[in-house]
Amino acid sequence: ITCPGVQLKDKQELYLSVFVLGQYQKTECVPAVFPLFFQERLLFEKEFANIVDPGDLVKLLEFDTAVLELIQLVPPVGKVLATYEENTRDFLFPDPRLTHGLRGLQREVLMKRSPSFTGIAPKLRFSTTCFISDSLLILGRSHIQ
Repeated sequence: ITCPGVQLKDKQELYLSVFVLGQYQKTECVPAVFPLFFQERLLFEKEFANIVDPGDLVKLLEFDTAVLELIQLVPPVGKVLATYEENTRDFLFPDPRLTHGLRGLQREVLMKRSPSFTGIAPKLRFSTTCFISDSLLILGRSHIQ
């Protein structure tokens, strides 16, 4: 996460909170100095029962929202400095013009800064990779086809 020229008043560490597919994960904490480097892979797995047509999965993902929040550990509960929200379909499968080259490579988006965050909006650079597999339900057990 970059934010040129911005220095944070509070010196407590920061982390990135990620909510995708109904699941929440967060990164390790980093020092409160821009640029922030989160060199982590977060894995989200989701099984969609009764989805046969890939088009139905696309529709389902369009109604889900991916939320990323930059949070500083300011007592008592932490302070949200900036957020990024996008429907899960576009988050996982960005439009080709938003990527640099092939899908899954680095993307850059501007986060929406909170009212308490002074300075310009932070720029978030990240990548997503998505694997979809079919499964066949046999006698209550799931088998990969």
